[in-house]
Amino acid sequence: MKKVIIACFASLFIFGFGVKESHASSNTYTVKSGDTLYRISINHNTSVANLKKWNNLSGNTIYPNQKLVVGGQAAPAPSKPAGESQTTQSNVKKDFIMQSTAYTASCKGCSGITKTGINLKKNPYAKVIAVDPKVIPLGTKVYVEGYGEAIAGDIGGAIKGNKIDVFISNYGRALQWGRKTVKVQILD
Repeated sequence: MKKVIIACFASLFIFGFGVKESHASSNTYTVKSGDTLYRISINHNTSVANLKKWNNLSGNTIYPNQKLVVGGQAAPAPSKPAGESQTTQSNVKKDFIMQSTAYTASCKGCSGITKTGINLKKNPYAKVIAVDPKVIPLGTKVYVEGYGEAIAGDIGGAIKGNKIDVFISNYGRALQWGRKTVKVQILD
């Protein structure tokens, strides 16, 4: 138990002081064939409601080549219902077995802004993992066993090699995550 607590505190310290703010290069997105508002909301760490509001949409219908505003004051992104299939063989590019710990954005002095600019305090339901960018590049979509689909959106001084740190907004649940071996899948 001491090792788990030390690992969590070390992660909080590293992420609280090692994060630099960056901004997305664009607040617009061009719709591609097969896109849905839900998928776009997940990829841009916002909600379907925000996308509808920012783009004056009354329904869920979008069209290829349509330009959507995807940035602004974001609401928490929705999470997938329990039991929903997260991956299929066709969208998995690579599998890893990794050591994982958890971190929060609510420590004293933590900015809550990830390396890729995701504000975790404003998006407490965002599924974000910290990675070694030499192993998993920042911005990569992944599926983490026991956590779900996430974005590789952060880094940390202790995250080297086959290690990840999953973002969990609640400190108690972050401690409950502890240190565990998980399967991580790189998605298309």
